[in-house]
Amino acid sequence: MKEQDLKLAMPDGATDAVLYTSDDGTPLPGVLFVPDIGSIRDTMRQMARRLADEGYTVLMPNPFYRTSSVPVFSFPRKPGDPATMKRIGELIGPLAPDALDADLAVYLDYLSSQPTTTQAGVGVVGFCIGGLITFRAAAVRPEKVAVAASFHGGGLYKAGDPGSPHLGLPKIKGRLYFGHAVEDNSMNTEAITELVKSLQEWGRRYESEMYQGAHHGWTVADNPNYNQPQAERAYAKLTELFRGALQSH
Repeated sequence: MKEQDLKLAMPDGATDAVLYTSDDGTPLPGVLFVPDIGSIRDTMRQMARRLADEGYTVLMPNPFYRTSSVPVFSFPRKPGDPATMKRIGELIGPLAPDALDADLAVYLDYLSSQPTTTQAGVGVVGFCIGGLITFRAAAVRPEKVAVAASFHGGGLYKAGDPGSPHLGLPKIKGRLYFGHAVEDNSMNTEAITELVKSLQEWGRRYESEMYQGAHHGWTVADNPNYNQPQAERAYAKLTELFRGALQSH
């Protein structure tokens, strides 16, 4: 696969992005790969490249461009560390629902317009806050997103919040998948239960699974909660979902 670093024109500036395409330019099903709060870095590049090698054109943007180009952290991230929490707030702060939706329209339209992307539906996958962004993506371009997968996504259901991503469900046409962590403050048991109720009312194809023994961030190798067996289980599920929905083989 070819790996190309890009700058994409965005509603509020420009963002770093990485595009993975076939060596010979053969069109492949498109995937929008949304990173976690650490954004584009070696670990996420390895994850995106691995997925691309399955037979996809993959676009990975930096969702936090309003705050920072990559790298978005100039120091090691440590859970609970005041400097880390302050930086997370700075990165997330500008990502109001309307801003995210405007960005997602650009990402998905760019991916779909590439000659290396087939004109069938695209997939979206995201991790941590990227899971929330993924959920929104399925509603922003429902005619394009055939499948969206969130792993340890936070804030997927926010009671009483008019910006909660679950409120976009009536627009969504694609298949949805949610892989949840245990004891996750960003998506606790009550929120998962309410999300599932909303998905049942929505009535289309979805799955919501708990990864027992896996804590927030378990799929990402540079996260302190990385759990390799459960990360491999998640990857196997992702590739199964995409094979079924994107007809890559």
